[in-house]
Amino acid sequence: MPDEPDWQPPAGSWASSAARRRNMQAIRSRDTKPEKVIRRLVHAKGLRYRIAARPLPDLRRTADLVFRPAKVAVFIDGCYWHGCPVHYVPPRTNPGYWSEKVARNIARDRDTDQKLTEAGWLVLRFWEHEELGHCAADIADAVRERRDRSRNGGS
Repeated sequence: MPDEPDWQPPAGSWASSAARRRNMQAIRSRDTKPEKVIRRLVHAKGLRYRIAARPLPDLRRTADLVFRPAKVAVFIDGCYWHGCPVHYVPPRTNPGYWSEKVARNIARDRDTDQKLTEAGWLVLRFWEHEELGHCAADIADAVRERRDRSRNGGS
């Protein structure tokens, strides 16, 4: 049982200790504070969206906000998990595993961007440390521009 003080991780486990395991399991993959603030600001601008939805049904990846009619997918990336060039600090414990995981996340992000772009979607990515009001304004501008363009017959 992980709550026991003498608990040891299984061989090859990402959990280097019981405390680390509890800490890592507590990290949210959605509904983070930056996501919630951006959602509130975008909603206040009169825009409606889907949360944690798949932009493409056949692609097993979800965007934080999805504006289907405008084909805009928004991702708010965490600095650690997505390898922020400013704030990412390689871990000291089990560095091989975690650095490889972050590298896989980055590769998956680029692959997602490419697949969505090829399908006609606009992909917007923001770091969790960016000024959230500017992020919300950029999102609103992009969604409105794409809606206006599609209403006027442009592509």
